[in-house]
Amino acid sequence: MEAILGFFIALAIAVTGVGAGTITAPVLKLFMGIDPAIAVGTALIFSFLVKIPAGVSYWMKRKVNMGALSLMVAGGVPGVVTGTYMLGHLAQNHRLKAAILVVVGGIVLFSAILNFVLMVKRVDMARHHERLRKFIPLCAFFIGVEVGFSSAGAGALGTMLLLYTTDIFACSVVGTDILFGLILSTVGGGIHLIMGTVDQALLLKLSAGGLFGALAGVHLAAKAPARPLKFALLAWLVFIGSQLLYRGVAG
Repeated sequence: MEAILGFFIALAIAVTGVGAGTITAPVLKLFMGIDPAIAVGTALIFSFLVKIPAGVSYWMKRKVNMGALSLMVAGGVPGVVTGTYMLGHLAQNHRLKAAILVVVGGIVLFSAILNFVLMVKRVDMARHHERLRKFIPLCAFFIGVEVGFSSAGAGALGTMLLLYTTDIFACSVVGTDILFGLILSTVGGGIHLIMGTVDQALLLKLSAGGLFGALAGVHLAAKAPARPLKFALLAWLVFIGSQLLYRGVAG
């Protein structure tokens, strides 16, 4: 069951580009009843593993802007450390677990809606505000906090940050953001491993299917109509985010 779940999550990520953390943690919470902190920690490590093939590919093709990536990492790494320890602190208080669901649900809902906006508007890559480049580390810090706290947000928010603060090409935006997400997942996931908030048995099963899903997605992405699939997946994530919000408020 878990391997099949990992396969389809990785497949969806490879075909649509929607972040691993946005999908994995909410699914683990809602459909498998995993503790919020453990779901986030497991999702971060899983996100790292399934993004490795794409990250290596973009790096080898030199489609990563090192200047922009350095600025994002400078703010994002302290942010993900902060967010991860915030989650660990709140998760120790059972009364605050409902608040965690609300926050994670809100982030997933916001990320899905943001992806919708980016798709519908078809953001012009040539339109940018280079003067905002100096704010990249600060913005990346808050993205890192989101990733550490919920495992979600690096994809949509990182892409938007690069779109509006740099003039790098579209393929480099994707490659740079993937490497940024990999770094945040490594740091946040590593802290979760140290804290003991990673279900290693579950992670192994998810990864067994996820690696095959990632490879299958690479081939399918060249043939499948990615835009309709992405719309359908984002609609599903809007539902997932809403459900997490409802359970958090009702709880």
